[in-house]
Amino acid sequence: MFRFENPQILYTLIGVLIIIVLYIISFTYKKRALKKFGDISVITPLMPDVSFFRPKLKFTFIVLALIFIIIALAKPQFGSKLQEVKREGVEIIIALDVSNSMLAEDIKPNRLERSKRAIAKLIDKLKNDKIGLIVFAGDAYTQLPITTDYAAAKMFLESVNTGFVQKQGTAIGSAIELAMKSFSPDNDKEKALIIISDGENHEDDAVEVAKQALEKNIKVYTIGMGLPQGAPIPIMTKYGQRGFRKDKSGNVVVTKLDEKTLQQIAVAGEGMYIRANNSKTGLKTLFNKINKMEKQKLKTKVYSAYDEKFQYFAAIALFLLIVEFLILERKNKYFKNVNIFKVK
Repeated sequence: MFRFENPQILYTLIGVLIIIVLYIISFTYKKRALKKFGDISVITPLMPDVSFFRPKLKFTFIVLALIFIIIALAKPQFGSKLQEVKREGVEIIIALDVSNSMLAEDIKPNRLERSKRAIAKLIDKLKNDKIGLIVFAGDAYTQLPITTDYAAAKMFLESVNTGFVQKQGTAIGSAIELAMKSFSPDNDKEKALIIISDGENHEDDAVEVAKQALEKNIKVYTIGMGLPQGAPIPIMTKYGQRGFRKDKSGNVVVTKLDEKTLQQIAVAGEGMYIRANNSKTGLKTLFNKINKMEKQKLKTKVYSAYDEKFQYFAAIALFLLIVEFLILERKNKYFKNVNIFKVK
């Protein structure tokens, strides 16, 4: 397989073509000017040291050298094959709460957006680790299967919103159960599940499920996203105005951080609980702790790097420039009468 790493540089070949056209125009102009002094066959013997061929040859070498330099700068690369790379890392799954309560703005700009930014920063810190993403509200869904493709992880993360799960609620237990099925089945090392939520769990017994996860060597960490005093949930009215979600009695709903539930889940999963605020989210602290976990040998199939071949084109260009430098504009007095093609 062949490719150029910087194909846009090849557009400069258009400039080389323009140089060739200008040279032809210039040569034609000089030839016409010379004819004004008389017939070329008559004038030539009067200029024994002048060569009409050598300037053309020197120009040809310069043009060829420019072409090879441009090709070298475009970095031609050959070959690519799929190979298995062995690495050591930790498997991490992040379960992100996308219920409507995550739109509360007690954590700026809101709980969900702040969570996504924190996860993106965590992904930037990963090297050989695998990461997966689960979204949950009343139900839990796999947004991204566990992978080492960090670019894909950030792309999927960017698209997450509260509309991903139609059933409202906060089923943390369902998210843990789904995570247990999502880790690599052949991984017997410690694995990390990070739950980011406001903790308002009303759907299942998340504490009991966290204990089951621990039996499978999955440590459960929780991050409380929100403040204890809570905040209303912003909505857009049918007239396009900003309002707040209300209950059946017409009172504004205030969603508060349920730290107790998240702490109990973390204890059951032998992880740790961290409360986020407007200055920090706690993912950095968790990452440092997770980074000390026993690494698993991860096998990943990747495409090997292309072999760089620009040096060959650069060497040819250098050779052409040296040859051009050695060719004189005028005839050499020692070799002007030498004709290697002359047959006796």
